[in-house]
Amino acid sequence: MSITIDEQLKLIKLGCAELISEDELRRKLERGKPLRVKAGFDPTSADLHLGHTVVMHKLRHFQELGHQVLFLIGDFTARIGDPTGRSETRPTISTEEIVANAATYQEQAFKILDESKTEVMWNGTWMDAMSAADLIRLAGEYTVARMLERDDFEKRYRSERPISIHEFLYPLVQGYDSVAMDADVELGGTDQKFNLLVGRELQRSHGKEPQVVLTMPLLEGLDGVHKMSKSLGNAVGITESPAEIYGKIMSISDELMLRYYELLSDSGSQAIAQLSDGSLHPMEAKKAIAAEMVARYHGDHQAVQARADFESQFQKGGLPDEVPEVDWAETDVGPVWICRLLKETGLAKSNGEARRLISQGGVRIDDERVSDADFQVPAVGKPLVRVGKRRILRINFGS
Repeated sequence: MSITIDEQLKLIKLGCAELISEDELRRKLERGKPLRVKAGFDPTSADLHLGHTVVMHKLRHFQELGHQVLFLIGDFTARIGDPTGRSETRPTISTEEIVANAATYQEQAFKILDESKTEVMWNGTWMDAMSAADLIRLAGEYTVARMLERDDFEKRYRSERPISIHEFLYPLVQGYDSVAMDADVELGGTDQKFNLLVGRELQRSHGKEPQVVLTMPLLEGLDGVHKMSKSLGNAVGITESPAEIYGKIMSISDELMLRYYELLSDSGSQAIAQLSDGSLHPMEAKKAIAAEMVARYHGDHQAVQARADFESQFQKGGLPDEVPEVDWAETDVGPVWICRLLKETGLAKSNGEARRLISQGGVRIDDERVSDADFQVPAVGKPLVRVGKRRILRINFGS
């Protein structure tokens, strides 16, 4: 059964932040030819998290509509370092690391994308072949004034923080990738808008039809505030264990769950509608998307097991089969400040985080909620300390 242009646009626009422009995309779709849909990924780390997969999930929508995905591995751009959102120059990464990381990116990406409808490309293929004269000509196609319109460059310039010349090359190279790849559409996060628009301009200056730009929202992490990031400790890695993925998603707020449905789930529209009309309970909805994410990256059987384990261990008040035990290093001590205890046992990263967890009602000792951040824990016995639903330790005070 054929799908209309309006139906295609409805799926493409689902969850997207901005489309530049819908009229241009409609004209491209009306030609009846599969579009070349580009997205680039710099292999600067080995593992992907759910935030990375938002764009990949939208790429899958294009594939379902019969279009060709161009999965660009930015081996050349990774050597430059994307300055987007940076307050300082990124450290360089070795070629060996780039190659190793790229291999894991492909393996993880095909858990979402249809490999038969995906063309993997490397921008080192054409950039390494460029001469110095070619690169200078490319640099001549954009001005410093236009580069300084970028929010992150402007902030660094005004605060007199250094901007290396090579960082100006990053948007140009990303834009030239679209020229070399004959991209009809390019996808990226909202923070990539400037770079994506450079691609449109360079295509136009090279006599090509400019690509349509589609930006996707940046997925908030488990805290519901900041962009998902491993460095912030709020990420859900797609290579994490089924229990970790399931448990982390069960810890998010109901409000954030809607966001995850919208940007990550294959049944997002239906679930959101059912939540709105009350036919789906929020707890069941959360279990469903947690299971969907586990199934996507580990298989259906692991998803069923993760749900059963979670309900047995946490929802019904049970404990894991093995609770880690930590010996308190000091002896002959009096009561221990709760925030210090959480920090030094690794249950919280800092005293500030410990206070926040306590204020949110997420800390229990022997199943009694701790509500006072100044609470002093008696240094006796082996109390069981819980932080949230998944972090559990038994503290051995040795007395």
